[in-house]
Amino acid sequence: MAAPGGKFFIQENIKKTAAHHENYSQLWETKWKKPAEMGVYPFMFGTAKDFEPVVEELVKKDLKEPYNWDEYAQVYFPQAEKLSNIAKEAEANGEKEKASEYYLRASAVYRISRFPAPRSEQQLYAWKVGKENAIKGLGLKPHPVKEVMVPHKHRIESEGESIPVYHLLPEGASKDKPVPLVIIFTGLDGYRTELAVWMEGWRQKGVATVILEIPGTGDCPAKADDPTSPDRLYSSLFDWVGEQAGIDQDKVAIWAFSTGGYYAIRVAHTHHDKLAGVVALGGGCHHMFDPEWLDEVNHLEYPFDLANTLAYKWGYGDDVEKFKKEASSKFSLLNDGTLDKPECARLFLVNGTEDEIFPIDDYYLALQHGAPKEARFVPGIKHMGEPQSFFIILSWLYKLFGIKANPVTQLQTLPFKPKY
Repeated sequence: MAAPGGKFFIQENIKKTAAHHENYSQLWETKWKKPAEMGVYPFMFGTAKDFEPVVEELVKKDLKEPYNWDEYAQVYFPQAEKLSNIAKEAEANGEKEKASEYYLRASAVYRISRFPAPRSEQQLYAWKVGKENAIKGLGLKPHPVKEVMVPHKHRIESEGESIPVYHLLPEGASKDKPVPLVIIFTGLDGYRTELAVWMEGWRQKGVATVILEIPGTGDCPAKADDPTSPDRLYSSLFDWVGEQAGIDQDKVAIWAFSTGGYYAIRVAHTHHDKLAGVVALGGGCHHMFDPEWLDEVNHLEYPFDLANTLAYKWGYGDDVEKFKKEASSKFSLLNDGTLDKPECARLFLVNGTEDEIFPIDDYYLALQHGAPKEARFVPGIKHMGEPQSFFIILSWLYKLFGIKANPVTQLQTLPFKPKY
């Protein structure tokens, strides 16, 4: 751990309980209302107005932890269906812009209904229908995002045959004029359907994007409980990338968000020869699996039951205690030798020092092992250090690709403001 005396960096705050764990009303008022009004994570493509009837009903029901996920999800469905029906009518009338907006607004409502992970029957339904609305909305954009089924050539028998990714290639990209590529690894709860919010900004900078989920989340075909499954997953992905004539193979980078940062650190070591650079934003590598950390995270920064969600993601289902006992020995990148490998791609570690989801201690640890790495910590800020971290990372990636641009112009593409 980073602090003296074998303590976590945030040790003084680790026993505090965040207000949003009291009930849904507190979750909305203290944590979610502001980002919903801004149309930013986790409300990408959404607007607070669309959530008002849902919030009213959830507050009336006085829902609180532990949530009944089916009951929780179903409260969102009437509003999501209403928005989707407006989109369908607009599409039938040839109003592509309006249809695109409403499909994406519907997808945002479905997303929050299955948040943080589709663990119940109704949340699985929300994920299915939310995806349908998201790709329809993205596909009706002036620069449509495409879904590609990348062959999972390196799969084992128990893994899926393809890797669903979202892909956007700037116009004019070709064998003669290849463009850089940013591969976005999603996190524990944000999937390709919402991190697609970054794609248009990168297109405007002449950069292609690919977005895919990490093992145990979304539609990722990799075996969730197999520590080696990401190695096979990314071997298949890079095989496909290598076949794309419009991609500059010397300018392929990864930007991983939150839990995705764990996989970014791993892939920077296992596939270093394929990458010009890797950004691990808000991730972890070792102490994130400490039982004494996992014992506390359910009452800290994360909006819901983080330890339970992580257990589910890593293939342990509802057995949180077994996950706490086994996770470090099974998944730690220190214990498995990854951090001490002599070869590593250029790796940039970014996070807020006060992170209560994954301890900043992990990045201090990573800097002490193996090949030299780069780091930038945002003091006094919690998970991912945003929004300051976005300016830092975009500037780093622009320099990596030889792009002269102002990060502000790209960040201005993120907040969602409804037109209709």
